[in-house]
This record gives sequence, structure tokens and C-alpha cells, in this order.
Amino acid sequence: MDVLENIGRLGEKAVNSFIDTLSFARTVLLRMFLPRTYNSAMRMVLVNQIYFTSVQILPVFIFVSVVMGSLLIGIVFQLLKQLGLTGYFGNVLMGLIVAELSPFFTVLFITLRSSSAINTEMAVMKVNGEIKTLETFRIDVINYLLIPRIINGIVSLVLLSSLFSVVLMFSGILFSWAIFGMSIDVYSTILLNSANFSDMLISLIKCAVFGFFITLIPIRSGLRASHELTSIPIVVSGGMVNVFTAIIIIEVLSLITKLF
Repeated sequence: MDVLENIGRLGEKAVNSFIDTLSFARTVLLRMFLPRTYNSAMRMVLVNQIYFTSVQILPVFIFVSVVMGSLLIGIVFQLLKQLGLTGYFGNVLMGLIVAELSPFFTVLFITLRSSSAINTEMAVMKVNGEIKTLETFRIDVINYLLIPRIINGIVSLVLLSSLFSVVLMFSGILFSWAIFGMSIDVYSTILLNSANFSDMLISLIKCAVFGFFITLIPIRSGLRASHELTSIPIVVSGGMVNVFTAIIIIEVLSLITKLF
């Protein structure tokens, strides 16, 4: 009986947390479309956030993209050759690697680097009373702290995922020549013929949704910290679990969308 009660409590807690997150997301989305949200202070924070998330990590991200992209492309192309599935070369490259794996690897990279940092930052600000200080001076916390970070998450995911896809396609030129003896002209023609506008659109929308929630959830989690230092690791670990759960849910929903 106790086991069932515990399961029920956990289920109720999960449902309440899900509803609370969606309600918070609705509030943030409404603010994002208000012109008065974009004052000079907010724009300055947004520029700094984009620099920290997208520009500062470019050397590392490009290096990781080249290494991971080359390994991925090399393995997949070799498997296609061994299984005699060369005819599916373009579909696999554009439909699977570019449209699916590129956003997934990018969101994992940004989550591990930025989401945990945002979560900790919000929790520390709450514990130190900085959030209360901003409210005392009548500074809108949502406009000043939340919106710039969330917009940055959306922009960064879309841009970095696109960069990862470009790196993958350039790696494909080398490996298609080495494995299939394919010229650049043939490779380009296959890519263009295999490109599907709807898949690309879904991929971009998925990146934007990824970027929205991998910043929204850590912020929401960090703001739930109490005024004790011991609450910081608790909200950070819980927030990161919720972020990875959201990534899985979004990925599954995008796959279901493609089936229809």
C-alpha cells in the first residue's frame, strides 16, 4: 500500500511540475511578443548571453563538430557500403544525420555547458537575495533575467545546429570520395535531390523548441531554491533531470510529427 501511495505522490508531483512549467512557459512567451520587453538593458544582457553561449565556444564547438561529424559520417557511409544500401546515401545523410542527429548532438552540447550554468546562476542569485533586490528596485525579473537567456537559447541552438550540419556535409564530401569514389558534383546533386523542405522546417522548429526549454527549465528550477546554500545542488540536479526528460519528450514528439 505504501508503494502505491509513493507512486501516486510521485505521479502527482510530476503532473503538477509539468503543468507549472507549461504555465510558466506561457507567461514567458507572452512577454517575448511585447515590444516594451526589449529595452536597452534587456538588449545588452541578450548580446552578452549570445556571446557567452554561441561565440565564446565556437573554437571548441567547431573542433567537436569536426571530430564527431567525421566519425559519424565515416561509420554510416561505411555501413551503407557494406550493406549495399548506397542508393539510400542521400536520404540517410539529409534525413537522419543532418535533420535528426545534428540538432540532438547540439542540444546535448549546449545543455551540458549552459543549462547547468544557468540553473546554478539562478539558484545562487535567489540564495544571495539578488532576485529580491531586483524586485525591490522595481526591475522586472522576467524581462531582465529570463527573456534574454531564453531568446539566447533559441538563437544559439538554431545557429549552432546549422553550423554542425554544415560541418557534417563538408565531412561528407571527403568520405563520399574516399568510400564511394564520388565526385563533388555528384555529391551535391544527391544532397539537393534528397533535401526535404518539411524535414528541414521541422528540424529548425525542433531546435527552437529545444533552445526554449533547455533554458526555461533551468531558470524555473533555480528560482525554486530556498535561501539556504544547501538547496542549490538539489535544485540544480533536479533541474538537469527535467531538462534531459524534456529533450527526450521533444525528440519523440518530433519523430511522431514526421510520421504524419
